[in-house]
Amino acid sequence: MADVTMPQLGETVTEGTITRWFKNVGDSVAMDEILFEVSTDKVDSEVPSPVAGTLIEILANEGDVVEVGQVLARVGSADTAPAAAPAAPSPEPVTAAAPPPAAPPVEPPPEPPAAPAPPAEGLILSPVVRRLIADNGLDVNTLSGTGVGGRITRADVERVIQSQAAGTTPSAAPAAPVAPPPAAAAATPAPAAAPAAAPVAAPAAPIAAPGSRDEIVPINNIRKRTGEHMVMSKSTSPHVLTAMEVDYERVEHVRRANKAGWKAEEGFSLTYLPFIVRAVVDALRDFPHLNASFGGDHLVVHDDVNLAVAVDIDFDGLLAPVVKGAGGKRLRQIARDIVDVAARTRTKQLTPDDLTGGTFTLTNAGQYGTMMQFPIINQPQVAILSTDGVKRKPVVVTDEFGNESIAIHSVGVLALAWDHRAFDGAYAAAFLQRIQEIIETRDWEAEIH
Repeated sequence: MADVTMPQLGETVTEGTITRWFKNVGDSVAMDEILFEVSTDKVDSEVPSPVAGTLIEILANEGDVVEVGQVLARVGSADTAPAAAPAAPSPEPVTAAAPPPAAPPVEPPPEPPAAPAPPAEGLILSPVVRRLIADNGLDVNTLSGTGVGGRITRADVERVIQSQAAGTTPSAAPAAPVAPPPAAAAATPAPAAAPAAAPVAAPAAPIAAPGSRDEIVPINNIRKRTGEHMVMSKSTSPHVLTAMEVDYERVEHVRRANKAGWKAEEGFSLTYLPFIVRAVVDALRDFPHLNASFGGDHLVVHDDVNLAVAVDIDFDGLLAPVVKGAGGKRLRQIARDIVDVAARTRTKQLTPDDLTGGTFTLTNAGQYGTMMQFPIINQPQVAILSTDGVKRKPVVVTDEFGNESIAIHSVGVLALAWDHRAFDGAYAAAFLQRIQEIIETRDWEAEIH
């Protein structure tokens, strides 16, 4: 019999939530067959079975938060029977005895002051959740669970802790200057201070009441985490949008001439994205403060360009896996790496480490023909670039003699959302102008071969 344990899904991961079992007790399991799905604070992963045999026992239910190394299930040989539930012990025979004499009534002692209740023994709580509740003095009976079957999850407890912290720290208005009291008055006892007003909690967001024909769609873990991260980002960074139109005609000529050969060699289509990424990583060398992250009260300017690329998961969520060391790669390798992380994202083969270490993020909505979007910064980075739709448009072109004419070119918008704490508008605009210059003037034919 072999134990199936919670795997180490990344260097920074210590626990995860079991979101789904693909097998039931008694089912046959093949080596490397998907056994269960686990959700961490960064990614959902499908975990294969490390052994073949029969699933004998499941020790962690869906919704449980489990630590790395914890035993989740046991798999035995094909002829091993599933573990039976322990039988209840037979009651011991009881000999009737004479009832004891009635004791005189005793007054109950006064009840001690109420204290925060420890985690109720009747509730199914993970060790991490129990520890969080106990360490923060919470009453488990006041907590609402959003996990499977209403189970209280770590996110539920952390949400309460954060809301309490926010509610007990009201922002103070600047006090008006007060003249110092006369010296004689200093010895006079001050009057008793009035009771401090209780902090006013922020109003709760309205909750919609579903109608009889409405559909209730649960919010999955990735969307919850994304929402929390985006709300935090908007409250942290003063977001500014700077956008610039780019003429892709030089890129389009190269794409059109090489798309068949590229598809045959690489197995995927040649899009605008690797050209844009190649221009971005070069421009970041000239404007390094965009390849940076906030480290509290200072800016960490990164030497390597680790590019996070937002990937849509069938409209069910968004993740941004990281192409490490993109600054030292040419167009073809960049294209391969983007296709690789996108494919592993959609098949749930990423590890949490694939989602860490990003220094600049790019989101590509252009495949849907967008004109321009305002993305939200991927904290703690300072900027994110949206690559929007490329369309054929009339443009003014100037020949070598300065003569102007109208031509039809492929044109699109690059929209940069940036953190105004890190730099000013001139720096952001100059960065976009540098990307524009590279895209419009580089010899892409030489780059692609």
